[in-house]
Amino acid sequence: MMNRKPTIMITDAGHFEVSYVINPWMTPDAWSKDREGYRQKALAASNALKAALEAAGADVLKMDGAAGLPDMVFPANAGIVLDRRMLVARFRYPERRGEEELFLEFFRGLKARGLLDVVEQFPEGVFQEGAGDCIWDAGRGHFWAGFGQRSVRESIPVIERFFAAPAVPLELISERFYHLDVCFLPLSGGEVVYYPSAFSEAARDTIRAIVPPEQLIEASDEDAAGFCVNAVNIGRNIVMATPPARLKAVLAERGYTVLPVDLAPFMMSGGAAYCMTLRLDRAHETTSAAPVLAARAAS
Repeated sequence: MMNRKPTIMITDAGHFEVSYVINPWMTPDAWSKDREGYRQKALAASNALKAALEAAGADVLKMDGAAGLPDMVFPANAGIVLDRRMLVARFRYPERRGEEELFLEFFRGLKARGLLDVVEQFPEGVFQEGAGDCIWDAGRGHFWAGFGQRSVRESIPVIERFFAAPAVPLELISERFYHLDVCFLPLSGGEVVYYPSAFSEAARDTIRAIVPPEQLIEASDEDAAGFCVNAVNIGRNIVMATPPARLKAVLAERGYTVLPVDLAPFMMSGGAAYCMTLRLDRAHETTSAAPVLAARAAS
């Protein structure tokens, strides 16, 4: 069972555009200057991402998008998955709330096909934006849960109860790094790539209390602005937006192969590789939660 390919969903990019502003990266004025050109570039970039994920060893499942909901192309925000249980998101901004019912319908379809066992949604009014703000760390056996920009801290106990797994709260303090996945990346070897400026002092202390210093990799301003932390790690492969040479070399020294993809059209909306995917086969591993619980007690 451990040898099964990872299953990753993406959303068809045919309806993607940058037409409103809900984060500082979004540039509808720039998009409007060449709508058709950017649309074609987005389709090509989405196809390149799919090919890179498959080259990294994943099976890719594609969902249809919907007109008027351009950010459906970022399904990481649709929900959290662990042990075949799906907890569907509640979006903070009205521009994205129309996605909720479509994602619910899609995930219920996966349940009917036997790919998921349970599909539920966060309580109404409890904003939480999926795996973009709740990242499973398989080696440590816990979630890292971002809050403060899109997701509320009150969502974290809901996550812990639903999945019977601990979640480490990390406060995000920058509007530019509004989801955890744009500034925090746990890797299969135990390393964590993170952008310290995105986090509160307490969150940085929590990260450093749990992750040994030799496993912490600080992303530079250039890495973060290039959405390189927003990456998909599959084994020793990392699919990411085209990285600076320095970051690629640092990861190579740790034994990782970077598969770069030009995701510039999606970066105009504030997302890249991780945002554009949702891994459906994440599973619990039995590990000690003592370091997590000790760090939380001290925070």
